[in-house]
Amino acid sequence: MTDIIAKYFPNLTIEQHKQFDALYELYMDWNSKINVISRKDIENLYEHHILHSLSIAKFINFKRDTNVLDFGTGGGFPGIPLAIMFPDANFKMIDGTGKKIKVVNEVAEAIGLENVLAQHKRGEEEKGKFDFIVSRAVMPLPDLMKIVKKNIAKDEHNALANGVIVLKGGNLTEEVKPFHKIAEISELSQWFDEEWFKEKYLIYIPG
Repeated sequence: MTDIIAKYFPNLTIEQHKQFDALYELYMDWNSKINVISRKDIENLYEHHILHSLSIAKFINFKRDTNVLDFGTGGGFPGIPLAIMFPDANFKMIDGTGKKIKVVNEVAEAIGLENVLAQHKRGEEEKGKFDFIVSRAVMPLPDLMKIVKKNIAKDEHNALANGVIVLKGGNLTEEVKPFHKIAEISELSQWFDEEWFKEKYLIYIPG
């Protein structure tokens, strides 16, 4: 199952391999109780959810002590895969659905992730400051930016300026229009060969 992860991230530690391996059984089990991933899509967990989340790790290498907010994490994406990939960075994961946050906490605990804090909270209620806000297709970009602008920290620690990194698909012309002068759009197909990644994008907007 994790071959697809190792294919693109060959330098994983034994611990990281174990953690990625464990995700399948954990999400299969939790998904049977709480629908965090579409029932039809759970078989594609590694390609459509874990590897998709890790496209952010192809775009940026979070430095030690980087603080990341996963906005609208759902069942833990992109936050859980990123927290495995960057054990020295800190991930706060929020979602407005309490049941989903329960899954995130249980999964993080089961695989021994100590760099994750998951809270049942709406984005408007989050007062913390973060180097990066990450998100997977939670809402239109202009709406997201209005909510999270307040959460972008001033002090910078990474090669990239602090800001927002979102994963989206389809036609982004209208969404990106308000940010066309500053947005950086990357096609995921430049990093991953699989057909599914065509017309999928990473958008980075500096804060």
